Amino acid sequence: MTAHLRTSLDSSDVPGWLRALHTGFLQPPDVSKEELEVRRANLDLDRTQGVYDGGRCVATFRSFEQRLTAVGGADVPADAVTNVTVSPTHRRRGLLSRMMEHDLRAAKERGDALASLLAAEYPIYGRYGFGPATWVTQWTIDVARAGLDPRYAGPGCGGRVDYADADEIRQLGPVLHERLRARQPGAVNRTDRWWQLNTGLLRFPGDGWTAEPFYVLYRSPDGSVDGLLAFTADDRWEGNKRPHDTATVLDLIAVSPAAERALWHFLCSIDWVVHIATGRRAPDDLLPLLLGDPRAARPTTHADYLWLRPLDVPVLLETRTYPASGSLVLDLRDAAGLAGGRYHLDATPDGATCVPTTRPADLTMDIGELGTVWLGDESMTRLTALGRADEERPGAAALADTLLRTARRPWCPDMF
Repeated sequence: MTAHLRTSLDSSDVPGWLRALHTGFLQPPDVSKEELEVRRANLDLDRTQGVYDGGRCVATFRSFEQRLTAVGGADVPADAVTNVTVSPTHRRRGLLSRMMEHDLRAAKERGDALASLLAAEYPIYGRYGFGPATWVTQWTIDVARAGLDPRYAGPGCGGRVDYADADEIRQLGPVLHERLRARQPGAVNRTDRWWQLNTGLLRFPGDGWTAEPFYVLYRSPDGSVDGLLAFTADDRWEGNKRPHDTATVLDLIAVSPAAERALWHFLCSIDWVVHIATGRRAPDDLLPLLLGDPRAARPTTHADYLWLRPLDVPVLLETRTYPASGSLVLDLRDAAGLAGGRYHLDATPDGATCVPTTRPADLTMDIGELGTVWLGDESMTRLTALGRADEERPGAAALADTLLRTARRPWCPDMF
């Protein structure tokens, strides 16, 4: 029997689709009524795809509207891809390719400038024009070695740290996060639903929510909320004699170095906490250098995270900002025929133009490599050394690095 692709679903299809989603991610296949209700409310069925064989869903795919921050703070419309699975019984049949082709073409028609996703496996998405654009690092802090004064009595900057409850976080968190997103390339928007799910207002069995976390807010000397921390702590004792807890950071956002410093120092000062799992941070996070002994923070993860797929090259290159002036002709190969071509970028600190051109190319590359360098994290010089880009004019790669790279690395704090 031939597998049939449905590029949109009906409400009645959702239970079977969720069962296939569970199967693809090796989760128990049963779908509870509570999960069905919570998840059904979040599905745009016109952007939810499934492949069916004999009435059974064997592959899943969906996308949703997203806003992503470009270098310089501009808001870019993105097609966020998620919930991608193919059942082990139906691999190597082109099912993902069919779903991806439909979604990307629809996103292009809608006017999305790019598509985004978090790649569970590295080798899959490059062939669809995606490139890794941000990375994350996780540390485990040995508090005893951190070199911070254990007699911590609050921030020395005149601000204050206070515990908060979930209602306060739902009220104050969205505004704070938007302040962060306005200055953090690679950050994505958080919906009201995100805040409800991550503060326990929306729950269902198997959602990973075990207990309400501790919430902490940092207020600057003028009273503004400049930082937020959410963390959990386990309850471990060594031989029933000594507390040996690990605090796990679920969320830490700060819009000033003072706020970031205060929240990490507070966390390192909590009695009974001997280790801190930092969660996913930017690779150039102020940790571990905030600590008196940076070696107290041991890296446990360093990995690619947000992948981007350009769909509108002129919009992407005209939207971001540039620290210097320069012109480049980029020849972009796109096997899917969505965004390829030759483009002339004329960039200045006051703005940029990007238009199709017939001029000789300075740099030639696949469209995914533009996704990799657009947020400023990767070096074009390194890509040419790797053979992932061709330098047609001497000095073009160095000029691209001058124009595109950023002083701080881009970072996507959120999973989607």
